[in-house]
Amino acid sequence: MKSVLIRLREYHNQASTTERTITDYILKHPKETSEMTVYKLADTTFSSPSSIVRLCKKNGFRGYKEFTKALIYELAIRKNSQSVEKKEITRADTIEEIVEKITYKNIVSLEDTKSLLDYKVIEKCIDLLRVSRNICLFGLGSSLLVAKDAHHKFVRLNKRSTVNDDWHIQLLTAKHMSPDDLGVIISYSGETVEMIECAKAIKDSGAKIISITRYGSSPIAELSDYTIFVAANEAIVRSGAMSSRISQLNIIDILYTGYVNTQFEKSLEKISKTHIQKLESSAENAFDADE
Repeated sequence: MKSVLIRLREYHNQASTTERTITDYILKHPKETSEMTVYKLADTTFSSPSSIVRLCKKNGFRGYKEFTKALIYELAIRKNSQSVEKKEITRADTIEEIVEKITYKNIVSLEDTKSLLDYKVIEKCIDLLRVSRNICLFGLGSSLLVAKDAHHKFVRLNKRSTVNDDWHIQLLTAKHMSPDDLGVIISYSGETVEMIECAKAIKDSGAKIISITRYGSSPIAELSDYTIFVAANEAIVRSGAMSSRISQLNIIDILYTGYVNTQFEKSLEKISKTHIQKLESSAENAFDADE
């Protein structure tokens, strides 16, 4: 079931003035909204039924009826699985409180991201990974770490992939791609200037683009052929982009596992072949020699 509250929360910043008024009311009064007709909600938010229906469709619902049905279901689930209220890290927090808060935020980020996933898009992305000649990975900062994780996974399968720390090299890679290649751009904001330039270059090359970015409209999402949305629950100061990075890594794991399943036996054989046996420490070797 699609999550209403997560989608509206992520969409809020790009909503029009009217949509923001409607969204604000729904987020503050979800239970009351679930019991309203579209006409009652329009009257309450000083909007129109057509504006509400458009908002529903922009967020992946066929109309207001499906929207309220999903909202009722979500409220029931949340009521049955109530957690400690999410709080930001404070200077006075103990180690125990820090562990609790960070772990909770990461779990919520993963659950919210799952609610945003479109399984048909995931299937199409996995198919593109399968048929591509080369997977070119792009990202900066914490997103580059996610790109490197993906590169490591595909190397184990002997699937050709490239990633580079230097943005200029990333841009050159994008310019030299062919229609047989696949670009995977990882950018939580979807607005990183360097990644937008890479996306434009990939588009010019004729290659397909998969982006992993936050829910909603962004320059990178608009340039992509397929976008996988992630949610995050970052603090005001996004120190290390923690929960968004966890969500992105989870998407990479999903795509990688889906790819493995398209050729399961061959993939297992390659994974087994590339397993690196851990070497015993010199101290252990000395101990064995003494015996």
